[in-house]
Amino acid sequence: MCRFTLYLGPAIRMSALVTEPRNSLIRQSFESQEREEPLNGDGFGVAWYAHELEREPALFRSITPAWNNANLQSIARVVKSHCILAHVRAATQVRSVSEANCHPFVHAQYSFMHNGDLAGFSALRRELLALLSDEAFEAIRGSTDSEHLFALLVDELRRRESLPPLERMAASLEATMARALELSGRRAGGAPSYLNLALSDGQCAVVTRFTSEPDYAGESLHLHRGRRYVCEAGVCRMVPPEKNAAGAVIVASERLSDDPGWELVPRNHMVLIAPTREVELRPLVHVA
Repeated sequence: MCRFTLYLGPAIRMSALVTEPRNSLIRQSFESQEREEPLNGDGFGVAWYAHELEREPALFRSITPAWNNANLQSIARVVKSHCILAHVRAATQVRSVSEANCHPFVHAQYSFMHNGDLAGFSALRRELLALLSDEAFEAIRGSTDSEHLFALLVDELRRRESLPPLERMAASLEATMARALELSGRRAGGAPSYLNLALSDGQCAVVTRFTSEPDYAGESLHLHRGRRYVCEAGVCRMVPPEKNAAGAVIVASERLSDDPGWELVPRNHMVLIAPTREVELRPLVHVA
């Protein structure tokens, strides 16, 4: 399975997530601390927002391992953004290593990533595709369960255009999970699913930690919040929050740094990050 990091807050250099922390995402691509298999070398991707230019995110993906891509390291030094999603891939059911199968996936203003596995995907894929609108169907470029989940999500988002952005994203993500798990329950022969999903529109975000496997907490997911995240002289840390100040939030598969304040996201919960950087932990009550 994969590793990912989502940041929302005051603009920072991409390197503060990807290269500089002790347990940076590049380090997690070859030496993951919270997976039995430490390698995540089946490609990588980064999405980031520059709302002063346009609402849709920029995207850089490659099939090379993150640890061996000089372009990623060069870009990370000079790109700054207030919203960054970064992912390193370990292929599971779909072993094909192609750029189209690398996360994040983007559509309109939305960016999406997945760490985990939708059980029985090969058996349910055709039925899932039949559920999609033409727009969502045409958005699929690769062959992963992750991108097909995102296609389901695109349709769920269209059904909730009247809701405020954060609630629209949260309700749509939970509905997507419920639909996918209903298909999986009929096709996967009881195999469990793992759905750590991250969705952002560049202003707010929703991230889930979910598994249907009994007596297992699920793939790791951590939360860090404060005033801002800084990397100085090779040390990265979250500056403690101040009252009434818009802060910074990181949600990551693994702790990036050794500073205190990292929180473990509970099993089968979602993290909601508002445009004000307020954070809510909400149970996934409508997902079986």
